[in-house]
Amino acid sequence: MKITAALSVSPIEKISVAGHKIYIKRDDLLNTHFSGNKARKFAYYLQNNQDLDSITHLVSYGSIQANSLYSLAALAYLKGWQLDYYVNRIPSWLKGSTLGNYGQAVALGANIIELDDALLDSMNINSKVKTENLDSIMTLFSKSLSNNNLFIPEGGRHSLAQIGINTLAQEISDYCLNHGLFSHPNKIQIMLPSGTGTTALFLQTWFKENNISIEVLTCPCVGDDSYLQQQFYQLNTNKSHWPTILKSNKKFHFAKLEKSHYQLWQQLLQETKIEFDLLYDPIGWQYLLEYMETLSIEENKNSTTIFYLHQGGLVGNQTMLPRYKRKYPEMF
Repeated sequence: MKITAALSVSPIEKISVAGHKIYIKRDDLLNTHFSGNKARKFAYYLQNNQDLDSITHLVSYGSIQANSLYSLAALAYLKGWQLDYYVNRIPSWLKGSTLGNYGQAVALGANIIELDDALLDSMNINSKVKTENLDSIMTLFSKSLSNNNLFIPEGGRHSLAQIGINTLAQEISDYCLNHGLFSHPNKIQIMLPSGTGTTALFLQTWFKENNISIEVLTCPCVGDDSYLQQQFYQLNTNKSHWPTILKSNKKFHFAKLEKSHYQLWQQLLQETKIEFDLLYDPIGWQYLLEYMETLSIEENKNSTTIFYLHQGGLVGNQTMLPRYKRKYPEMF
């Protein structure tokens, strides 16, 4: 399999969704194996070999179907490293699958490891930590890793991710400048759904530090507002640099198959001819469309320019679509 580290400059297109005019930043087109925010988060490793000569193993953790799993596997394959990726469990229906982030990561040589009591004992994890979440366990475990291991926290939540995200911020700023979008009284906002919130945080930080009048909007997909704020705090304690977390009248559960999510995904595909991911994007678009309705009521929506960041993750649809088909066959 041929994997390249090259990242193109992703285009910005104008689309219409539910009657709203929106600009979309197509980071899904950056690179086949590193599309979207993972391409930005791992850009430093993709484009540099400095200080990486001694690395033989890449160590990370997270959800068994995370987009980061596939991109980490591709990064390890490209660099000639072994990926050790830790998960709480591998569902029986997924084992042996060749599809989606899990299946394609395995095909690239990823070593996906289920945490159990025996493994935790071998990692010298005490009984108190065993009862905590995967993030706490792996943070402690990372301290015992040798220098030939490169440890990347869940979802690429690390300071070096800022390098690639700064490039993204610069591209958006340049587009707005070249197309006259900064003209007063125009307000510019960019929306993206969040897992760990790393991309949203570093985007807003760059705009703030460079006095660029762009507000970053986001929403929690994995936890609640409090969880997202905790993730922000780990990377930047300056709350003035944090993105705005939108509110919704609905409650969402991560990775739960909701009929409304699939229906919105279909609507987006029909109206824009663009495929979005089925895990994060339906939630992100639900928040954004609700927010844009408030703009229509509270102020002149024509004075606000909205961008949506397409963060890729389409490989995950290979397993999400069959799951939806099994649960809601009437929609297929």
